[in-house]
Amino acid sequence: MEIILDILYLFVAAYTLYFLALALRNLNDTSFKREKRYSQYEEKDNLAVVIYSHNNKRTLENLVRELKMQDYPINNFKVFAILDNCSDGSQELFVNDSFVHVIDVKGVGTIGKDQAISILLEQLSHDDLIDSYVFIDGDRSIAPDFLTTVNAALTKAHVISGETIIDMKNLGPVDRVKAAYQKYHMNFIRKARSLFGLASQADSGVFIIKQEIVKQIGDVDFKDIDTELKYSLLLSKIKFNCTYNPNIQTVVDSANYIFRKPRLSYRLNLFKNCIPELFSTNFTFTEHALSLLYPNIWLVLIIYFAVLKHSLYYQFIIDFKFVLLSFIILAAAFCLSLINAKLTIKEIGYLCLYPLYSFCHIINNLPPVRKIRNKIRGTEDLPQGTEKMIVDVVVNTGKADLNCKLEFISEKGLCKVRFIFKNKKYTTSSHIRMIDALQELKMKLDDYGFILRICSCCSHYKPCVDGSTNMLKGVCINDYPAPSLNEPKNTLIWNTCTNFTPAKLNSLISEMISQGKSAE
Repeated sequence: MEIILDILYLFVAAYTLYFLALALRNLNDTSFKREKRYSQYEEKDNLAVVIYSHNNKRTLENLVRELKMQDYPINNFKVFAILDNCSDGSQELFVNDSFVHVIDVKGVGTIGKDQAISILLEQLSHDDLIDSYVFIDGDRSIAPDFLTTVNAALTKAHVISGETIIDMKNLGPVDRVKAAYQKYHMNFIRKARSLFGLASQADSGVFIIKQEIVKQIGDVDFKDIDTELKYSLLLSKIKFNCTYNPNIQTVVDSANYIFRKPRLSYRLNLFKNCIPELFSTNFTFTEHALSLLYPNIWLVLIIYFAVLKHSLYYQFIIDFKFVLLSFIILAAAFCLSLINAKLTIKEIGYLCLYPLYSFCHIINNLPPVRKIRNKIRGTEDLPQGTEKMIVDVVVNTGKADLNCKLEFISEKGLCKVRFIFKNKKYTTSSHIRMIDALQELKMKLDDYGFILRICSCCSHYKPCVDGSTNMLKGVCINDYPAPSLNEPKNTLIWNTCTNFTPAKLNSLISEMISQGKSAE
């Protein structure tokens, strides 16, 4: 027990010193102020502003209007708007509008930010006139000097994330607590780390990256908050740290903002994968990997309480007074950190409630509690690290088109596909790549003489080898719902293709139909 407490105290003592260093460094942020002041004098990059939107018509219209009013030279930036299966009439905004290059993805369902941006990047990868990409969500609002500020930041960094300002007027008490913590985290932790030259996590809501880095990596990864963290580590590994810049600001309405935080299990798994390279000469990567272990506030408090109590009554590696002093230093560092965190008095009050929220969040996510909650809601409690996506597909039997579903499952680094028809299921074995799992399914269904009408089962489909494991993308010569893109057309393995020859009626489908009818 004594040895465990010794190790735990050394851990929180090191964290205390780290926290104090951040608090002291954050007191002097004149470099950002100077950069903002002289931003208009920097040489201009050619920027590709990429907007991702899914049913954000109102805010998207406002964002495009703000881009048209930028004080940045019009010849030095182009705007691309990706409309991902929008049903709110967003397409109508850009009729006869040459300012915005529209990529209208429709007819294949909502493909998500990650895949939508990947399709566009493949089309722009050969455009040597683009120096940098500016990714921004369609629900954001920006100032007239936004691009000028971005350009100034690019003179000192190659990969940048910015500050997200949340409109808190319509937030409930719990969301106000989370918003206050997020504001504190950005304007203290992330800013101080950037001032030290350390890496920050990428934020797909507003993200800037040089074209040369995208070409080197091959893509961006904006699937979710966890993959954004993984992508940030990859950038650190190749010595292009993602830098947080508070001058680059976007405003988002509280109704459109989702509070996100990487899962502890995912951070621990990432750290485990980074262990073989921890002792490399790349210090920023090593530090970024170690930052995955930064403790929750409750863990710090519990460790300090246990160590203080033990050192008061028993012999410890150091005297009780020194343990108490280190705890007081941590408390003082917290107070010091509030100076340049841009928090109002009310927000500081909400921030002080964050430990209570964190405690309730921990209790709510305990396995027994989560199991009961999922049972009440009728949801599935997936194993850690499991990702699922369901798409609607069509099976042609030669006599009729049957509406079925494909469930793509990623679990522990392996992929499999589940074919679903009238609550009847067939699941493939696990594969390294998703396209290989689909190939197994295709061969299984071909044995019964029917065809899935998806791109990966089409003779015109060619897989796109882009360095990724899953190989979800490919090239198709058939019509694709993005007419503004030049040939060849990029697509995804589950997209619908209309150029299929009807197959013979198969016994498997017939059996599933008959079973479905008998069940009815």
